[in-house]
Amino acid sequence: MAMDTELGNAACSEYEALLEDYLNDELNAADAKRASEHWKNCAGCRAALEQAAESARLLRLAEPSADPGPAFARIVMARIRAAEQDRGVLWQPFVSLAWRVAATASLALALLVTYDAGWGHRPQPNADSTRLTGVSDLFSPDPANLPANGDEVLMMVAESNHGN
Repeated sequence: MAMDTELGNAACSEYEALLEDYLNDELNAADAKRASEHWKNCAGCRAALEQAAESARLLRLAEPSADPGPAFARIVMARIRAAEQDRGVLWQPFVSLAWRVAATASLALALLVTYDAGWGHRPQPNADSTRLTGVSDLFSPDPANLPANGDEVLMMVAESNHGN
């Protein structure tokens, strides 16, 4: 007859199960006498018995509710489905937009990865070593004085009056 000490004055599980049967006079005489003796000595079980007796008294005072009928479950489920569909209508445009954004981002990522894997690692020509054949003669009659960058080309064009 050990009492649950975790919850303080909690009822013993063995006798707590007998509360409803005891209050409805459904226990045999031996079990009823054993339970009544236990409830006299156990404060947790006595408190549980008092609470159960008060609850049973309140339930007897309340009027019974009307039977919801055989279609109750179907009506409730139909209302739940309707509510779920109404909720889905509100979010559907956002879900569609999100899928389009995700598809566009995936396509852009695939293009960037393809560029990086194939075309991104080609060696770029060095501007200092690149010489246009035949064009240098237009700007500089002296091949030893080739322009090194775009600014020098513009200066040569301006000096030679070819910019008119």
